[in-house]
Amino acid sequence: MTYSLITLSHNKLACTRRCLSALITESVCEDSWEMIVVDNGSTDGSKEWCDTELKALGKKHEIPVTVLHNNSNIGCSTARNQAIEVAKGRYLVFADNDISPRTRNWMPAMRKLMDSDPKIGMVGPKMIYTWQPHPIQCAGVGISRRGHVCFIGRGESISNPQLNQQREAQCLISACLMIPAELIATHGGFDKAFHPVQFEDFDLCYRLREAGYTALYTPDVEMYHFESVTTQGTPTVRNQAVVIRNGILFQKRWRHMFTTENGPPEEDCRWKKIPSVSFSDIPELPVF
Repeated sequence: MTYSLITLSHNKLACTRRCLSALITESVCEDSWEMIVVDNGSTDGSKEWCDTELKALGKKHEIPVTVLHNNSNIGCSTARNQAIEVAKGRYLVFADNDISPRTRNWMPAMRKLMDSDPKIGMVGPKMIYTWQPHPIQCAGVGISRRGHVCFIGRGESISNPQLNQQREAQCLISACLMIPAELIATHGGFDKAFHPVQFEDFDLCYRLREAGYTALYTPDVEMYHFESVTTQGTPTVRNQAVVIRNGILFQKRWRHMFTTENGPPEEDCRWKKIPSVSFSDIPELPVF
């Protein structure tokens, strides 16, 4: 097995159905791959849909689908680590249940970059919003010298030339992230200290970078991101409080690195508010 695509589900059935179906039907890949879904105690029919319709769709397209069930929302890190334990692929592809492909051959394209240099440990694509004219949601992540986060390019034009250049990044978001399975086996998966979510991906990026691997952002792969459908509106996740708590933990743990890096200026780390669009108002998305 070449790729194991790992995704989580906790309610949000409409988004899960749309995005996981697109990941199966719109992805072009000559190598074998599997999808592993960890359902964290959904009560809205998501787990039943994954067990029946998603598995049937995967079978139709010759994509094995494995669904793991938890009785409650055990958090992002623990659930992803569950999937890692059963994954058969040589490359682990972490994907949120609110993304879908814009670039059909996204997995092979990311793998090709990773295979070009043994020191590349992580590859992430250009994440774009789902509404016209598809502004950028994230083109890699910068960390300021004070430990504040900058989603590079957030709200900028999809054609911005400065954001259409491949480059090393301080961090990449796990909404869509490829890592060789052997690196996870050697250096560990997602730390449960960042329960239930937020900063667990940045922590993993820094752990691998400290071990000598680079994080590579590529604009040649574009993925749609509905943004925060996974966490926002989940009653059991007080998102703002979690961001603050886990952000402090991240800063304490990795201060010895980001204080010496040429990260973005503080003014670039102010969270830019992007006008929201109702999920139900987003039309069919073009794929290339």
